[in-house]
Amino acid sequence: MAHKAIDTGLRVSWFTLESLTATLGKATVDGSVARTIARITRADLIVIDDIGMLPAGQAAAEAFYRVVDSAYERRSVAVTSNLHPSGFDTIMPKTLATATVDRLLHHAHIILTEGTSLRLADATGLSGKRCFWPDTPAAAGGKVGHR
Repeated sequence: MAHKAIDTGLRVSWFTLESLTATLGKATVDGSVARTIARITRADLIVIDDIGMLPAGQAAAEAFYRVVDSAYERRSVAVTSNLHPSGFDTIMPKTLATATVDRLLHHAHIILTEGTSLRLADATGLSGKRCFWPDTPAAAGGKVGHR
């Protein structure tokens, strides 16, 4: 989705929750949190990837909330997670999870997927693509990728 947005000329900000937390943590040190959030939310689409892969502490929950709140009703926010939004309070403080999910779900389009990882399907050849492994003849010729 982010690649399609970029292809159509839209600006995209992409973060994992960990990288978002680190970005805002650095901004806290130099006093530029408001400027950093403004820069992030200038993008037409803000993607926060892999919520729930790791526990989120207070700093991560606050970073996530600040960006979602700043983008609320002004910018599109896409969140990927292995958790349903109702479970965000299992990885972050309940008050911040509730406030964040409230803003995320208002006007939201939720897309639930089931099944295995697309990356795993690509790697094992289950997606119809052929994967070249390092010991294949194609790799010996210096080309690694999908065909």
